Amino acid sequence: MTSNLLQDDVGSMLGAVFESTTEPVYVVNPSRQSVAELVSTLDADADAPAVRLLADERALKDVMDDFLVASTAADLIDEDRLEMRLLDTVPNHSVAVTPDAVYALVTINDAVGGLGTDDGDFVDTAYDYYESTWADADEYSLRTPPLNRVRSTLEADIGQETADDFDDVLSSLSTARGDGDGLDEVTISLLVAARNGELLYDISKWGEDVGLASKATFSRTKTKLEDMNLIDTEKVPIDVGRPRLRLMLGDERLKEAEPDELATVAQSMLAA
Repeated sequence: MTSNLLQDDVGSMLGAVFESTTEPVYVVNPSRQSVAELVSTLDADADAPAVRLLADERALKDVMDDFLVASTAADLIDEDRLEMRLLDTVPNHSVAVTPDAVYALVTINDAVGGLGTDDGDFVDTAYDYYESTWADADEYSLRTPPLNRVRSTLEADIGQETADDFDDVLSSLSTARGDGDGLDEVTISLLVAARNGELLYDISKWGEDVGLASKATFSRTKTKLEDMNLIDTEKVPIDVGRPRLRLMLGDERLKEAEPDELATVAQSMLAA
């Protein structure tokens, strides 16, 4: 029996598993929280092996509704460090499988255990089974763009100050869902654009080009924020066609807030 792993959180436990191998690791049917911690652990450990994540589609979609998790996962996919595929039949267990060991993932109160075995026949059977399951599984289509691409294109297309503010707002959030639990990526983009006096046309074109959301979604969100006095607009004449709209922050509390305070102030206003 290989050593059992006992850690304070799933991320630390998975990190201990990753230290034991350089070969791809199958992570099968983790909890929603475990998926988020897996992404965070891989992002923090450049030396971790590639992970092949097999999970239920509904669970993955729920987790990937958080822009912070999804955009980081997209970075890892771009770097060939993470792949995600769908389970046709969801097992009752959650496991991490390496070529040398199988760990059952168990959470009890605040402790997380990886109950492991290195029995050769059992490990070989498990690894072969999930290798075969992986080959037959459908890929999970993650439509969120990689965070590195979002950042670099925002800086190139809109400006350094807006890109820096975007990073500061993201860093202040623990989640970015836009359903009352953090601000979504479109709202964040519009707020930092307004803080820097950018044009709605420019930020919405950038957002559509990078794959963040459609121009229509940016426009609808702008209207909602404007109705709630979070942002304001002014018309900017152009040589040909209708005037463009310049975005501005609409409330003194937002104008006085530092970038890392912007999300907290905006969330309090949206919840009022």
